[in-house]
Amino acid sequence: MNVQDTQEQLGGWKRKARQNIALYTEEIDETTDRNTERLLTLFREHNVGAFHFTPSTGYGYDDLGREKLDSLYAGVFGTETAFVRSQFISGTHAITAALFGVLRPGDELLYATGMPYDTLRTVIGIEGEAEGTLQEWGITYKESPYEVGEELSADRILSHVTEATKVIAIQRSRGYAERESVPMEKMNQVIAAIKQKVPDVIVFVDNCYGEFTETSEPGHAGADLMAGSLIKNPGGGIVKTGGYIAGRKDLIEKAASRFAAPGIGMEGGPTLYSLQEMFQGLFLAPHVVGEALKGSLYTAALLEESGLQTTPSYTEKRTDLIQSVTFASKEQMVTFCQAIQEASPVDARVIPQPAYMPGYTSDVIMAAGTFIQGASIELSADGPIRPPYTAYVQGGLTFSHVKIAVEHAVTRLLEKELLASLL
Repeated sequence: MNVQDTQEQLGGWKRKARQNIALYTEEIDETTDRNTERLLTLFREHNVGAFHFTPSTGYGYDDLGREKLDSLYAGVFGTETAFVRSQFISGTHAITAALFGVLRPGDELLYATGMPYDTLRTVIGIEGEAEGTLQEWGITYKESPYEVGEELSADRILSHVTEATKVIAIQRSRGYAERESVPMEKMNQVIAAIKQKVPDVIVFVDNCYGEFTETSEPGHAGADLMAGSLIKNPGGGIVKTGGYIAGRKDLIEKAASRFAAPGIGMEGGPTLYSLQEMFQGLFLAPHVVGEALKGSLYTAALLEESGLQTTPSYTEKRTDLIQSVTFASKEQMVTFCQAIQEASPVDARVIPQPAYMPGYTSDVIMAAGTFIQGASIELSADGPIRPPYTAYVQGGLTFSHVKIAVEHAVTRLLEKELLASLL
């Protein structure tokens, strides 16, 4: 296509996409307002003051700001307590500390949402050859199938529970899977049914990508334990590193002992100069998540207009930031991701290529021109290079940036005549 034809074609798709999402973006704004009001109330109730931003060094004992942040996170997620530390490398690290903290040799981990994503498969020991996995420590694993088009079923999950089952894990977001993410309404129902039948089982929720997308969190639904990353939703796009674990006090103490050492647990962990950004990032999080959600709606609407397959559709209710786009070929997928990188504020000249990444079994392409390395609350597009060729678009600090970047990606596909609807 020539330049004029490309611009005319894209212009029509843009107008239609923006019209289609108008009603749904209003709903996101309402969620943002309710979550911001909830946070304001928590900040006031906990008497957050400027002195709570004072850094600590060394062992980090008696850090009042860190203790206040822990109590705020517990309030946000509806749990007894929480454990927030900049020393967590990633969401996978926080999840690993939580699982190793509460599981013992001979226990069974049951994943209620089918196969977890690649890095956690490595942690469990069902893929790869890493040292120190759960299975190496004598912890068994199985999963309850959760297929495309199905709803999460408590009966199906409970049919896989045995006397050895210690933890039932729910992955809220789809990750690199085609199945549905788990909305809070469904999570409430499933956790209530599990607790009624097997009250002593620990229900753990991988909350990555889900924070502030709805007006309640897994703790409000009765989850015993949850974990996530601060360079995703709750960091508000400004926290440079870290993660959190929230839940029952006895379980948090076990996870903290795994993270640090027995006898240290929650008492240590220097905050250096990270406290102000952690408090401020948490306060900003509902707004930034709302911007990213509106961006995902527009991504879905525009790409559907261009003939691509997206999940979820722009008409569907969201419970995480993940927007998947399925392409007809590797070339289509790579071109799209490279165009997202070109429209990034950082490293725009870098041309991402499929390559090996630790913890993944397939080559991965990752477009992420982010201010914070690996920050998936910032706009990124990535995915394993394997059929079906699906890229996962997530994040976006501003709605405007997402619109511009996705429009640029569609332009590149048009220029290369890679859109199936036009071939």
